Amino acid sequence: MLRWLPLHAIAMKNVLACLAIAAACAAPAHAAPLSVDLANYRLTATYALPEVTASEASAVTWNWDTDTLFVIGDEGDYVIEIDKQGNQLSQMRLFGFDDTEGLTYIGNGQFVIVEERLQNVYLFDYNAGSAIGRSFLQYASIGPETGNIGLEGISWDPLSGDFFLVKEKVPQAVYRASIDFASGNAQVTDLFAREHLFTHLFGTYDLAEVQVLSTVPALLGTPYQNQLLILSQETPLLMTVDLDGTVLSRFDLAAIGTDIEGLTIDGNGTIYLVGETPMLYVLTPVPEPGAYAMMLAGVGLIGFIRRRQSARHAA
Repeated sequence: MLRWLPLHAIAMKNVLACLAIAAACAAPAHAAPLSVDLANYRLTATYALPEVTASEASAVTWNWDTDTLFVIGDEGDYVIEIDKQGNQLSQMRLFGFDDTEGLTYIGNGQFVIVEERLQNVYLFDYNAGSAIGRSFLQYASIGPETGNIGLEGISWDPLSGDFFLVKEKVPQAVYRASIDFASGNAQVTDLFAREHLFTHLFGTYDLAEVQVLSTVPALLGTPYQNQLLILSQETPLLMTVDLDGTVLSRFDLAAIGTDIEGLTIDGNGTIYLVGETPMLYVLTPVPEPGAYAMMLAGVGLIGFIRRRQSARHAA
């Protein structure tokens, strides 16, 4: 038996379908961008982090298996799991760490921590509510022991299995490393060694963090999958950089904070930063003008249809 719908019901269904398409095109929560042009990003949220377990937050990484964030402070007392509004979900206690400045997720519940001055990286499994000691972990050396100018950030590239790391200064450096934690061996390449004649690698005073873009599904198979996000705390500046060292886009962080040290990106292209305060900052892409306008028009049309329905029932 055929069932006929009133015209206003058909119109409402069509509007809702258009809204769904517009939302898919416009909302970063549902569709990742096809590039990461920082000129199209805006600060959309700021959240306080737990003061004790995220004290002096220095690194953040996105866990694609749980779609949550993990944060570490530079004292190396805790790794904590948070939601995307900065609420703590779980924690793991650390022992024996001195100056933890980098953290990256590599899948299957495993993470890698950076010790800045030792210039070592440590592999561990995250187990909520438990504790781990540095001396019990597999590790590899990326460079010789140094002062407070060593390794500041790390990001794992799931396409190649390599790690990208940044050294803060004297000299500034971006490393690409193939690491075998079982043997403790690391093959390290200084990507921009030719630029070390210059004090500031990208015109910045320091390098504080790096993040690969190959973890954003929409970028896979495009040239953007090989680009990096690089953060400078002291400048302060967020940049997209290609593997030739060319800065492709910039986001000025001066108005947000000068203590931002941690950086990550999720599968939707949303960027998360952490500062020592401790705070979580959220940067999202601006919706496409056409899709946003269509979404607003659709909302207005829904309101008009509902007003007509109310008037008809009242009559």
